[in-house]
Amino acid sequence: MLRKDKTKYNVIDLFCGAGGFARGFVEVGFNVVLAIDNMEPVARTFKINFPETIVLCEDIKNINDRILKRLLLGKQVDVVIGSPPCEPFTAANPRRKPNPLDRLYVDPIGQLVLHFIRIVDYVRPKIFIMENVPHIAEGELKRALREEFKRIGYNRIYFNLLKAEDYGTPSHRLRMFISNIPIKPRKRRGKITVEEALSSLPPPTPEIPNHEPVPISPRKLRRISRLKWGQALVRFYGFMGKLYPNLIRLHPHKIAPTVLGCSRFIHPYEDRFLTVREQARLMGFPDDHIFLGGRDLQYNQVGEAVPVPLSKAIAQVVLEKLEEEDY
Repeated sequence: MLRKDKTKYNVIDLFCGAGGFARGFVEVGFNVVLAIDNMEPVARTFKINFPETIVLCEDIKNINDRILKRLLLGKQVDVVIGSPPCEPFTAANPRRKPNPLDRLYVDPIGQLVLHFIRIVDYVRPKIFIMENVPHIAEGELKRALREEFKRIGYNRIYFNLLKAEDYGTPSHRLRMFISNIPIKPRKRRGKITVEEALSSLPPPTPEIPNHEPVPISPRKLRRISRLKWGQALVRFYGFMGKLYPNLIRLHPHKIAPTVLGCSRFIHPYEDRFLTVREQARLMGFPDDHIFLGGRDLQYNQVGEAVPVPLSKAIAQVVLEKLEEEDY
């Protein structure tokens, strides 16, 4: 896992969030030297879980090469990873722009993808990986992204569609990983079910971080008690009027649906919401990974993360590629 000079490969994590993407790389042996996020409680979450990393709470639009040089102190950066916000691209957003190119070049949040590319241009890593929803390659967007990366010197761009459940995540998640290398991790045999993922946790208690019981009104409790496995309490409208379920009672013998920032799940056997810790388990986070901020923000950090088992599988591919080049 180490280079000839016995040092770890260095990673920068942009739009780092709670650290799901970073944790997989750390578990494989990478050194995350810098992480950037613009939300103070989220940056604190990252720092408490990765105390050796320099964590910068700043809008990426304000980051330039001078700031990066000062923070990196001459360190070579081998890999840049990151997850720009997906809201401009996802079909679950009823307000996303109809023209795909407008989502990248006109939507101010979509433009953050261009800032990811700008930072990659500054740093010139051997490998970069940008995670987002599959819709980021919709229509003319794939061609546009190829051109943007080609402009900064990366001529071969790969659009890797990966399912998190294929790599040991107990929930469904289909995501696009745009990179300058092909990413085809070895799939895990079998799936981890909801019951397996939650089995060793005791009932909700404040004594376990992020495992406090979630308050629920008597009226909602009555409605929840009537739900069967797989049924949803509510539905909401996404782009072009598509309906999406929420407050789903999980099926214990299946994987969970996609964990989103807005999603809340109902326990398969008990009439209550899953705690933040339980939802974190559905994303493959270990129990010692702590989430700070208010409860809703904690749920959001879990739902917006790259699942840890998927990240670890990707990191293994990256490690093998770097070692192949070094040796």
